Amino acid sequence: MNAQTATAPAPLILRPSRGFLSLKLRDVWEYRELLYFLVWRDVKVRYKQTALGAAWAILQPVMTILVFSVFFGRLAKVPSDGVPYPVFAFTALLPWQLFAYALSESSNSLVANQNLITKVYFPRLVIPIAGVLAGLVDFAIAFAVLLVLMWHFGIAPTRAVALLPLFVLFVVITALSVGLWLSALNVKYRDVRYTIPFLTQFWMFATPVAYPASLVPERWRALYGLNPMAGVVEGFRWALLGKAHAPGPLLAVSAVAVVALLVGGLMYFRKTEAMFADIV
Repeated sequence: MNAQTATAPAPLILRPSRGFLSLKLRDVWEYRELLYFLVWRDVKVRYKQTALGAAWAILQPVMTILVFSVFFGRLAKVPSDGVPYPVFAFTALLPWQLFAYALSESSNSLVANQNLITKVYFPRLVIPIAGVLAGLVDFAIAFAVLLVLMWHFGIAPTRAVALLPLFVLFVVITALSVGLWLSALNVKYRDVRYTIPFLTQFWMFATPVAYPASLVPERWRALYGLNPMAGVVEGFRWALLGKAHAPGPLLAVSAVAVVALLVGGLMYFRKTEAMFADIV
């Protein structure tokens, strides 16, 4: 018995973190396998028992582009910087749909996983991250459709396409930054989930998806850049369609806004994490 006692593992004592700066990001890496399974679960659940399955990842952006092309391209005659309007709009809709899906999933992730939160310990930050990463599968499928559309119109990507992964990372971080705030607030105030569709719809019209950012007067560009998706959408168009000028100033302002959102979101999430299991 003494030998068994001597070889018994030491107990693991969990203590609440202190201060705003104790983010414990290393714990997220230690639970990366759990993160992988949560992402894979979200992907499978998204199209479980659907007749078309992953084809919805193609139908949704294609139908949206058809509507945009008719109403904004033909009827409203919205300028498209010399690019065929379907390609112009699809290039912007691609990162936007990734952002909208990731924002919705991450914002509702804690409430949707309340049974898991109340039963076992793990870094709660894993849950909103998994909700964001699950949208990359639909993004990859829709991106293949964009390449076919560009080939149809005879448009070749520029050398700046090598920077496209950085813009995708920008979208993911932006969605996570806002999702951290909303997911933590949604645990305490359940009416937050009802504001998310309205917020997403309003945000889309405030982003140059159906129109070019060049329509915004020059004196308002810096203020317009506070919308993080404005910079990344213009970055997508610059990398894929070869626009004349890189969206440097606009993207720089957007990057500053995202950093502020991310740092604030991480701090607020860690501050409220201790009470998730009690009030979720």
